[in-house]
Amino acid sequence: MHQRTLNTRTHRASGQARLDRRVVRVEAFFNLGQKKAAAAPATQATPDRPVPFPSNYDQAIRQAQESVKAALADGNKLLEVEFPSTSLASVQGDGEGMNEMNASMGFLRQLLSAFRDQAPGIRIFWPDQTELAVARSGQTMDPAAGRAKLDPKFADTSFKMGYLTKTNAVWSTIGVNVGFGQKFSPVQQVKESDELFFVAYPHFNPREELSAVYDIYKGVAAERGIPMVIFNGELDRIRGGYYPSLFFSELAKITNEFLPKFTQAYYIHNFKGTRPGVLFRAYPGPWCVYRRNPADSGDLRLIWTGDNMPSLKEVALDILGSNRMAPDA
Repeated sequence: MHQRTLNTRTHRASGQARLDRRVVRVEAFFNLGQKKAAAAPATQATPDRPVPFPSNYDQAIRQAQESVKAALADGNKLLEVEFPSTSLASVQGDGEGMNEMNASMGFLRQLLSAFRDQAPGIRIFWPDQTELAVARSGQTMDPAAGRAKLDPKFADTSFKMGYLTKTNAVWSTIGVNVGFGQKFSPVQQVKESDELFFVAYPHFNPREELSAVYDIYKGVAAERGIPMVIFNGELDRIRGGYYPSLFFSELAKITNEFLPKFTQAYYIHNFKGTRPGVLFRAYPGPWCVYRRNPADSGDLRLIWTGDNMPSLKEVALDILGSNRMAPDA
């Protein structure tokens, strides 16, 4: 039985702020011809036409499913799916760490419902063995540890499972995953039948977890042409230089060599403050910036569109920071 006090989840819940401061294009396989769900948005994204910003998570999941399938159909091999897990107007860190991870696990399960028929060829990589155990078996309530009961999300599926890092009970008590730089490699878990990888929120120990993702890409995915989807990996922290390259040389290499290869299939990043807004993209649609009514988080006005992803600094200062009220003609 896994001791839930000795794992990444517990330390994410109790020490996230402290730690942060220290620092196939195969149409038959993807079933791309299936009909869109009846409750899905009325329009599907095109390169010139965005889908409406989702009004709820059900709509967001349907949009993400369509976007991932469209990106895979176009031959993209490295995809990013990123959206907040506590509310569509929140940012990562608004919720308690373990709750965000629990929510992301549930949303990933919903996203993968669109790939149910292809489950035997899909492998999901979890951050570590403990998170894999939670996905399969759930977790019990422990008020002393601030842990809520969680039903298993992947107990009854045919999806293949794997993990990125190998935890050690002693080291995990101080928030360290043993496996980085050791003999263990997640590539060892890959089978010949694997045709698509999903990577679940590899952001708690990004140096180790993203290094493991990069190893999977270099060791097998690139050579065999296996697509990879990173789900809620909080890659903006890496792209934005949150981790100084002087102290995190592995992440600097990933930033320069690996992350630029990714296509953002579905992406939501909220901005707070006196000029709140959101950067949104559903593949293959354009990038969109919406200005949000400070008094009503559901009141959004489209003020900018573009073909390329702007930096978060550009969005905050040049787009939301301006007085524009509509996209340029």
